[in-house]
Amino acid sequence: MDSIFSAIRRLRFRRGPQRLLGGIAGGIAHRLGVNVWLVRLLVLLSFLLPVIGVVLYLLIWIVTPWHNGSIPLERSLQKRPPAH
Repeated sequence: MDSIFSAIRRLRFRRGPQRLLGGIAGGIAHRLGVNVWLVRLLVLLSFLLPVIGVVLYLLIWIVTPWHNGSIPLERSLQKRPPAH
């Protein structure tokens, strides 16, 4: 499982410094070098698609690293008690 999270970190995609909610649009804008408001508009338009926009945003949110490199999904999996 660590190799998956390491691969995600190697993509060098981080949540953006211009966060409004989860920082996903800010991260995409920063990585692509485009205006953050354009990306936010496209993200909002994607929410008009049945289920896909919201589910995709949430999925990206749980696997996108913060600036310090921590990944929310990885942190939540580490906090679980070991199975017996």
